[in-house]
Amino acid sequence: MPVGTLFALLALVAGLALGCGGGSGELRSERERATLTEPPPPGLARDNSTFAFDLYRRLAAHDGNLFFSPHSISIALAMTYAGASGETERQMAQTMRFLLPQAELHRGFNALQQELSRRAEQDAGFRLNVVNAVWGQTDHGFLASFLDLLAEHYGAGVRPVDFRQAPDEAREAINDWVEQQTENRIVDLVPPDAIDTLTRMVLANAVYFHASWATPFEPDLTTPGVFHLLDGGEVELPMMRLEEEFSYARGDGWQAVELPYERFDLSMLLLVPDESRFREFEDSLDADRLTAIVSQLRGAQVSLTMPKFQFDSKFELRNTLAAMGMDSAFDPGRANFSAMDGRSCQVGDPGCLLIHDVVHQAFVSVNEEGTEAAAATAVVMRTQSAPPDRVVLTIDRPFVFVIRDRPTEAIIFLGRFEEP
Repeated sequence: MPVGTLFALLALVAGLALGCGGGSGELRSERERATLTEPPPPGLARDNSTFAFDLYRRLAAHDGNLFFSPHSISIALAMTYAGASGETERQMAQTMRFLLPQAELHRGFNALQQELSRRAEQDAGFRLNVVNAVWGQTDHGFLASFLDLLAEHYGAGVRPVDFRQAPDEAREAINDWVEQQTENRIVDLVPPDAIDTLTRMVLANAVYFHASWATPFEPDLTTPGVFHLLDGGEVELPMMRLEEEFSYARGDGWQAVELPYERFDLSMLLLVPDESRFREFEDSLDADRLTAIVSQLRGAQVSLTMPKFQFDSKFELRNTLAAMGMDSAFDPGRANFSAMDGRSCQVGDPGCLLIHDVVHQAFVSVNEEGTEAAAATAVVMRTQSAPPDRVVLTIDRPFVFVIRDRPTEAIIFLGRFEEP
């Protein structure tokens, strides 16, 4: 029996036993998650940073606040990339800056996630939770090699749901999981129009972060202050104040200060362009420039005033990622995710998977005590609908036409067209 057929049968049995929620079990490889002690490959963080600024420039084209987790987006799409082949694989690698070979890339993401998890486990006051989950149609077969990779490097199996018969229930199960993993900060990640009866898989990543400043701000020193807008306007915001030794740097048109969190392993780096130079600085910011700025940081006594703030952002990234170069992943007839399920992915094959959308939501709160942040990404995959039979009809001769009520089959009008 072919491997894909075997796993389709296993998925069907699991789905019938577990129902739509899929919370009590998974279609999962027998392999355990690989426990890694080596550091992530040196180039992984740089490649991820390059993608982060590539995406930032696209999203920053719209006015207003902006906050997202490139880490979450990269992991969710790395799981998806594991099932890509051919031109789709090549385009995803180029767009996402997945420059390492497939095996090294997934092992690298696993090593990075485990390293971050170990730091969080060492301090009860510091929380960093990064988790992955996958939901798949009960009767859609998935290759053993794909399931092995999900289990070994992302700690995930495929939770069986029935998108065909109960798409709303499946969507609710996914959103409930996201809310639980992000302490209810990310709500309704997957919108109703993102999942339908053609959906076959959703690959998700959730990140939750909560940490206290190494040196907290005194709440009593927080007072209203003026914040200057890019258009010349002003608004009043609660401004926090603190005088402390921080890592600081100043360059042509900008200042930077780094605020460490309690464990010092993580920090918030604030990049502050000079007045009237924000767009210029933003347009020049990339992975290389960030590295150069960090290299200039030196200890200094800083009298810091900054706003206390909280907001969230939500994006549907389909068009953005397609414009960045991975358009074949979204294109019926061109998308090739045959490494997920072994289907031929020939043009017009109605069983071939493609990415329907990539949805992302993020939340951040910065106050006197520290920072709380959460993000989640869902890659929604569907099958191509069967193309209708192609008919060519040229009405270049007399014809009869009927206007009728379809439910009752009553003819309301009847006519004929013979000549202009």
